[in-house]
Amino acid sequence: MKSRAAILVESRQPLVIGNIEVPRPGFGQVLVQIIASRICGSQIGEIDAVKGPDKWLPHLLGHEACATVIETGPEVRHAKAGDRVACHWRPGRGLEARGVVYDWEGRAVNSGCITTFQEFAILSENRVTVVPPDTDPELCCLLADTLTTGFGVINNDAAVKLGEAVVVIGCGGIGLGTVLGAHLAGAHPVIAVDIQDHKLAKAREFGATHTVHSGREDFPDAVLRILGNQRPDVVVDGTGQPAVLEKAFALTAPKGRCICVGVMPHDRALSINTLALHHGKILTGSEGGGSQPAQDIPRYLRMIAAGRFNPAAMVSHRVGLDDINDAITRMRSGEVVHGIVHFL
Repeated sequence: MKSRAAILVESRQPLVIGNIEVPRPGFGQVLVQIIASRICGSQIGEIDAVKGPDKWLPHLLGHEACATVIETGPEVRHAKAGDRVACHWRPGRGLEARGVVYDWEGRAVNSGCITTFQEFAILSENRVTVVPPDTDPELCCLLADTLTTGFGVINNDAAVKLGEAVVVIGCGGIGLGTVLGAHLAGAHPVIAVDIQDHKLAKAREFGATHTVHSGREDFPDAVLRILGNQRPDVVVDGTGQPAVLEKAFALTAPKGRCICVGVMPHDRALSINTLALHHGKILTGSEGGGSQPAQDIPRYLRMIAAGRFNPAAMVSHRVGLDDINDAITRMRSGEVVHGIVHFL
């Protein structure tokens, strides 16, 4: 079976659209047809090799999607042909299968447990969660990371309590999910920080009580003014920039939690005085908010069905596979909040 795919051939270069040969699913694997995939900021990080030199080139990308199961390999128990599934990077229910090596006109192309920038993909069983057959494809993409990670940051990493003050720095994909999660958890106020007016407007739409344009004013001063010179209980940084994170940590209350969601480039470093850590302030990283997709996704679907929230308006841009590089460029500029690649 042939599949068109976006391939990362060289770091910091545009993806190459090519035709790969898709094998039959093996032990613990599922063959899926991708319906839609979100472009996550993590993929831009992969393209830019922010974690260091990329030893897997060329390889495929993408880790959140909506798909239809076409075929299952041996010992797969939690999905079957015909199922609609949300495809996610965090492990869910079932087997953890090995990665896949695809053939691209005689050249090997690497792939891990999940890649979604392609028409057909072999995924590990534990990277798919079955959803109702009428689940909107774009909603599946949001459930796969934006909502599960954003809510997990609030509920698991920060353990936000009713009425705690929360600051979210960076209101793109995961940041917007974090804002909504803080709102649903009963945080107050929920302060969104960004350098893009349209992202701040979107944050207000999804639960921010206050917004700060950090390109026009120093965000710690603005937050302290909003809180009457009190420090926030929780500060979530989605930028991964040392200068921003240093300010975020200093801003956090003495017994508060500062959560790092954005990934810092491998060649950068953070400089802080650790005394505050000895007195109860917490600085910690987040791995997908500690989310558990197999449990979380059904719960969030119930909430959406009950009208508790509707994330549809989070999606700002839609493209086909041929335009994926243009969408990535627009993400870099800050124009895109959530970009979805549609295959069908």
